[in-house]
Amino acid sequence: MEETVHTLRPRAEAEAARLPPLLARAEHLAGTVLLGEHGRRRAGQGDDFWQYRPVQQGDSRRMIDWRRSARSDAQFVRQREWQIAQSVMLWVDPAASMRFSSDKGLPDKADRARLLALAISVLLLRGGERVGMTGTALPPRRGQAQLARLTQALTLDSEEDYASPDMAGLVPHGRALLISDFMGDLAGLRAALTKAADRGVRGVVYQVLDPAEEAFPYRGRTIFESMGGTLAHETLKANDLRDRYLERLAERKAELAALCAATGWRHGLHHTGDSAQSALLWLYRAIDKGASA
Repeated sequence: MEETVHTLRPRAEAEAARLPPLLARAEHLAGTVLLGEHGRRRAGQGDDFWQYRPVQQGDSRRMIDWRRSARSDAQFVRQREWQIAQSVMLWVDPAASMRFSSDKGLPDKADRARLLALAISVLLLRGGERVGMTGTALPPRRGQAQLARLTQALTLDSEEDYASPDMAGLVPHGRALLISDFMGDLAGLRAALTKAADRGVRGVVYQVLDPAEEAFPYRGRTIFESMGGTLAHETLKANDLRDRYLERLAERKAELAALCAATGWRHGLHHTGDSAQSALLWLYRAIDKGASA
């Protein structure tokens, strides 16, 4: 038992030490994206004035704004902006494959994925949305306390090489963001998106890759080993594998795009060598479009 304590305590302390820097980086990144007030600009129940529109067939007399109508020959209805908060559920791949980085100057895929997920959470929570994690451990909530819970949840790793999204706890007609390299078997993702579509959930499938996974720069004798250590392949002529690898990667991207198109989701791609700020802006717009789809 004492050996277990000695093993777990340093690991727990190391995990806890990661939380403030990750949250600080996410808040800083979110602060660089100037998006203005977050509103869905639809007619509905709310307090903020949106627009006047002419009376239409089916409108009751009590809907008419008589003060505005008195200034014109027509009658007008005062519409208010729809401000019902929606739920956005996150899944960030915790598997070992995400801990790959081809260069010390690059973040690993897990670090970039977590940073983007937490930064988008900052923006959504500031806009009054409820944010949570897929599964049952962290249901969607608002507020700063939820941001701390999300930070904690996003630091959890898995020892398996590849993972599939856990889509338990989805809020019907809400939105979701799935971030992974999606290099494993896509059967789990296919089932997840089908389940989401059946519940009216739309969202974004965001693929994060290391630049080396895109370019395959390897030459000569090379040993390819999975991050979890369960798979290994040695070759004397890595360059002979390049064309076949790039062909399969293109097929994988096309499969992801087709799967998203069939279920009403959006597919995005990001490389860890590219700007996190531009990735966050794209994600925010993609998720917001999902709200109006």
